[in-house]
Amino acid sequence: MITTEPNMTNLFLQLGLDESEEAIAAFIVGNQLPSDVKVTQASIWSESQRQFLSESLKSDAAWAIVVDELNEALHSDADKASSGN
Repeated sequence: MITTEPNMTNLFLQLGLDESEEAIAAFIVGNQLPSDVKVTQASIWSESQRQFLSESLKSDAAWAIVVDELNEALHSDADKASSGN
């Protein structure tokens, strides 16, 4: 049973990363992924972080929504480039 509310702050806590708004924003800006790299395959994660992200997406549980939001944020530069914006 999940007792922690699934949101970006708590996702970063689950991943063992700094959860402050500034740190999350800096992480996202500093770790943009190419469009062909899945969030779960990115080299920025440790094996345990990768496993948590993969399991969250596979289970389609409450964390899946937040992991998907992180995925979108980490691909925002690639998405802008492909749309010409």
